[in-house]
Amino acid sequence: MNAMNERISQIGVVPVIKLNHPGRDAAALGKALCAGGVSIAEITFRAAGADKAIKLMKGACPEMLVGAGTVINTTQIDRVIEAGGEFIVTPGFDSELVAYAQEKNIPIFPGCTTATDYHQALKFGLEILKFFPAEQSGGLAKIKALSAPFPMFKVMPTGGISLKNLKEYISCPIIAACGGSYMVTADLIDGQKWDEITQLCRKSREIVKEART
Repeated sequence: MNAMNERISQIGVVPVIKLNHPGRDAAALGKALCAGGVSIAEITFRAAGADKAIKLMKGACPEMLVGAGTVINTTQIDRVIEAGGEFIVTPGFDSELVAYAQEKNIPIFPGCTTATDYHQALKFGLEILKFFPAEQSGGLAKIKALSAPFPMFKVMPTGGISLKNLKEYISCPIIAACGGSYMVTADLIDGQKWDEITQLCRKSREIVKEART
């Protein structure tokens, strides 16, 4: 895998973040994540100002990998790049978006949950695929089944991941990292519960390290 993919895999968990108040919370949230050993963030375009949040978080925590999720058009890709974002995550597989991201030299992790999606991803030389929504799409059993004909891919499941099933997922060698919002819920962020976020990140990293030793 390339250097970024290796780093994502090493961290093992990717917080999927909806920021309602980026100007107020982005910098503090980034610091809370890093304090818990999770120096990566996927800021979703499900809330306005995602590009602003990316810029603020990256500025406050330059050591972080900060990218964008729920990207559904090329205009958003341009906004991510302008904000200093370092990767793109899409909910589904859109060949136009994958091609555009590759043209712009920004890594992209498209959502893939079927053999057809995997076939398309293969054509673009991708290494890591997002599997979304993970639990609702068949979970680890389906990920393992799809890996049989497509062993070249690592997978980043997102959707239904929590501290309860993180170890089960991350113990599987097919899994590069797990995306999740359990450590960055609206209640935690809007309540500015930074210490709780840090604690959840630390617990997540402990689970990753234990599963991989």
